[in-house]
Amino acid sequence: MPHATTPSGQREILFNAFDMNCVVHQSPGLWRHPEDRARDYNTIGYWTHVAQTLEKGLFDGLFIADVLGPYDVFGANPDAALRSGAQIPLQDPFLLVSAMAAVTENLGFGLTAGTAYEHPYAFSRRLGTLDHLTGGRVGWNVVTGYLPSAAQNMGQDDQMEHDRRYDHADEYMDVVYKLLEGSWEDDAVVADKESGVFTDPSKVHRIEHEGEFFKTPGIGVVEPSPQRMPVVYQAGASTRGRAFAGKHAEAVFINPPTKELAKASVQKIRQAAADAGRDPYDVRIFAMQTIVTGADEAAAQARYDELTQYIDPEGGLVLMSGWMGTDFSQFDLDQPIGDLESNAIQSAVETFKKASGREDEVWTVRQLAEWVGVGGFGPVIIGDGPSAAQQLIEWQEETDVDGFNLAYHITPGTFEDIVEHVVPELQQAGRYKTEYRPGTLRNKLFEKGDHLPETHHGAQFQLRRRR
Repeated sequence: MPHATTPSGQREILFNAFDMNCVVHQSPGLWRHPEDRARDYNTIGYWTHVAQTLEKGLFDGLFIADVLGPYDVFGANPDAALRSGAQIPLQDPFLLVSAMAAVTENLGFGLTAGTAYEHPYAFSRRLGTLDHLTGGRVGWNVVTGYLPSAAQNMGQDDQMEHDRRYDHADEYMDVVYKLLEGSWEDDAVVADKESGVFTDPSKVHRIEHEGEFFKTPGIGVVEPSPQRMPVVYQAGASTRGRAFAGKHAEAVFINPPTKELAKASVQKIRQAAADAGRDPYDVRIFAMQTIVTGADEAAAQARYDELTQYIDPEGGLVLMSGWMGTDFSQFDLDQPIGDLESNAIQSAVETFKKASGREDEVWTVRQLAEWVGVGGFGPVIIGDGPSAAQQLIEWQEETDVDGFNLAYHITPGTFEDIVEHVVPELQQAGRYKTEYRPGTLRNKLFEKGDHLPETHHGAQFQLRRRR
């Protein structure tokens, strides 16, 4: 169906929670807030509580970001990242999922993993394993990587050239499709106790892949899981990244700070899907948002004002240096942005000023860092439940996004507040589910079954279509 709809027939707003297996994800410094539990990121109890909170609020998924390497563009070393906790220390997101799946029944899990350093043969086994253990509630956020430090620590001088990374990723995807979709027939496992045959060898096939980057001749080692290929997520914003999304992605994350930019991005992504021979709405698009809410407008504003007291400007600049590839340590915190000889920085700041409603101000480097300090590059909604819900509805109607990737300012308090104040208002407006749909994550998102649709690139590797 083109849109996810509620029983009232209105377009449904989808929610993902946006988190990372670290202390500081998008809001540097806020780990110091007395209510924040980000320091418990390395405990099972933290993650099971988050998962149960999200399922109580009928969130579609928990999307867990990841990088493989420290942010060391700022000052040309990782020291400031270490001081501020900016996405370091950082743990593997995959190891969290089994515990969270055990205490939930419907919540999906979108896991970030790169195509640059792990062979697809081993990686496909991890994906298939989690799809089994979650009952088909897993998605894979495909990234090609952007931090040079990751490449260097994996024994390379630097990353591949940008578009070349996507060529490599295209072939990586094909290997994974072949292993999870095209090696085992649906009824290969017979588990016949009388004959003693567990798997019928005639129904397990070598994939015989030999390409430019990978040579994988043999069979997959995971029996067919509920989705076979988990839901494919992606977040590339470049022209080549959008082409990759049009070909592979079933869910795309965007983070424009204004509705105008979000609308343009959504149109380009849907066009990329159409160019790949797919329905433009075969892709669910989630826009990043941070919501600061409370029992009333005054409480929400007071909460935001309190949060700003904990912002760490250096931590914000560490993240921006990594995101933009510019070493912000070379600038004084009180230096006006207009004095910087960087068109990219000045263009970004003009966008942020528009998003914040402070277009007439002269911003300094410090103010830029503080803007990032609550919610990263994405927009921030401040308001009580009815106000926040209405703003989300307006975002969807004006941009054509399917839902929102909700970053936290403090955790798990941000998600608890959204569940308490915003979700009921969206439900009352007929724009948010009142119960989960049945089946796997893919069926919950699209209501078209558990497996890749026939128009998806990966479907060509399905045995049932090839036979």
